Amino acid sequence: MPVFAIANPKGGVGKSTLATNLAGALAHQGHAVMLGDLDRQQSSRQWLALRPASLPAIRGWEVREGGSVVRPPKGTTHAVIDTPAGLHGKRLDALMQLADHVLIPLQPSLFDIQATHAFLAELQAHPRHAKVRLGLVGMRVKDHTLAQERLNEYLAALPAPKLTVLRDTQNYVHLAAHGLTLWDVAPGRVAQDLAQWAPLLAWAAKG
Repeated sequence: MPVFAIANPKGGVGKSTLATNLAGALAHQGHAVMLGDLDRQQSSRQWLALRPASLPAIRGWEVREGGSVVRPPKGTTHAVIDTPAGLHGKRLDALMQLADHVLIPLQPSLFDIQATHAFLAELQAHPRHAKVRLGLVGMRVKDHTLAQERLNEYLAALPAPKLTVLRDTQNYVHLAAHGLTLWDVAPGRVAQDLAQWAPLLAWAAKG
């Protein structure tokens, strides 16, 4: 079962946006998807509670009494895990034992770049590094800006592939408020965003 972890120790980089939309894309492809939320804010879990039942199903963790996580629901074929900020040490080690794909979102800011650089070094030092596919995703990037140019230069120099850059748009905000993803609305409304997701989904399908 492919397990996709969305991880960056810096908060506010767009992990939940990436996690929920990846889960939505996989569900629309016909996969039985679980979206697990390890973040204290539980943004992805709250998003799941808003998701209309008429849409392709995305399930959460199966949890026993007391709130301890047990396992993905029976029949799950793909898992997406939204991780917390400050992911280091034992928590990172536990995630690396579980995941075989790690997507690292970052925004075009010096602070994001510094945090991502240190995080990549930590991932590369992990014993399971060679068994885990890494992918970088630029988040909330404005076209034709100096910040975009610098982010692209930085991503090109990293030892992990740049999968795509997602633009700064209110589409994600408006859809999330209703438990929706880009794949849950008419394609014409979000055509530019779907095109930006295409290389990421092609990468995910190869795993």
